[in-house]
Amino acid sequence: MTGIDQGAAGAQPQVQPTVKLLGHFTRDLSFENVGAIEGTQADGQPEINVTVNLEANNVGENRYQSIMKINATAKTATSTRFAVEVEYCGIFELQNVQQEHVHPFVFIECPRQLFPFARRVVSDVTRDGGFPPLMLDTVDFAALYKQRIEQMRAQQAAEQAPTETPTT
Repeated sequence: MTGIDQGAAGAQPQVQPTVKLLGHFTRDLSFENVGAIEGTQADGQPEINVTVNLEANNVGENRYQSIMKINATAKTATSTRFAVEVEYCGIFELQNVQQEHVHPFVFIECPRQLFPFARRVVSDVTRDGGFPPLMLDTVDFAALYKQRIEQMRAQQAAEQAPTETPTT
């Protein structure tokens, strides 16, 4: 008798999906120190507004480009202190990912891997611009993805809804 389990001998090993980050880079960067340009002094604690948008496209067989666009502005009651815009890109290779799971991988997992690098760029540029470093909070890309899918479904439903025409 051998030590091999005969029941498991015919089973195929489970292949796990993998995401490889092949490269990442800052595609576009803009920082405006509006207060310095206008020659105005800071007048209180600024309100920081940050938006994160995602784009993705196929760039080859099993390769995708994920683009994270971060916009942040610091405004006080009377003026804008600074504005920063960053487009941070990554090229990813997906292996063993079923086709129906590619879209979520590209819009959830890929940005999750890029975010620490993009956060660092925003932090460094605001610090180098003469402000305390802007440390972005962690982003829940899965929740953003679900929210965007729900918005798209609601928009499609609204577009498909029959419209009433007034009768005369």
